Amino acid sequence: MRRYIFPVALGILGCAILVALGLWQVQRLAWKEALLAGIAARIDGPAGPLPATAGPEAKYTPVHVAGHTTGQEALVLSGEKGVGAGFQVIAAFQTRDGRRILLDRGYIPEAAKAETRPPVPLDLRGNLHWPEETDSYTLAPDLKANIWFARDVPKMAAALGTEPVLVVAAEAGGDAQGIRPMPISTAGIPNDHLGYAITWFSLAGVWVGMTLLLLWRIRQRQV
Repeated sequence: MRRYIFPVALGILGCAILVALGLWQVQRLAWKEALLAGIAARIDGPAGPLPATAGPEAKYTPVHVAGHTTGQEALVLSGEKGVGAGFQVIAAFQTRDGRRILLDRGYIPEAAKAETRPPVPLDLRGNLHWPEETDSYTLAPDLKANIWFARDVPKMAAALGTEPVLVVAAEAGGDAQGIRPMPISTAGIPNDHLGYAITWFSLAGVWVGMTLLLLWRIRQRQV
């Protein structure tokens, strides 16, 4: 009987830990879904005027902006599944009250990179955004070729002479230069907690199976 004590205790302890981790991920899943629902509601809320001052705390705020592009732009290497490589056009945008901000106008295919995009008046709805796309591995922009590898708001603002404020267009707003808006959504925000929960619960099941196998082998040795 003593031979069974340690395997049984180890089996119960290991299974309890794995189940607890699975339950924790279930709780995290509920938290993340509530967070995403809140973000989605904020993104789709009524658009207001561009705040006089705005920082990352205003991320996702819907705004209405009217003015014109200046012809200056930064092109961020991008791509779309089933479409291919392309660029996101980040333009210097001057509002009707004279402010200069960054405007993410949307996506163009790679072949359109060399096309001229002169200043154009726009009146559109969008969302304030401060993307977290840079890390220590992000390549520095190729300023000569005007190719950026992430939407780095402070650096782009310095390069284009604007406020460090980015509005991502949710609609074309009169844009007839072949640029397709890429509105902000929660689709790009990872939510892997369900997968993690399934993994932990599956490991708990495997742990139980291994424990039962070990107990069976101990019993076979006693026969």
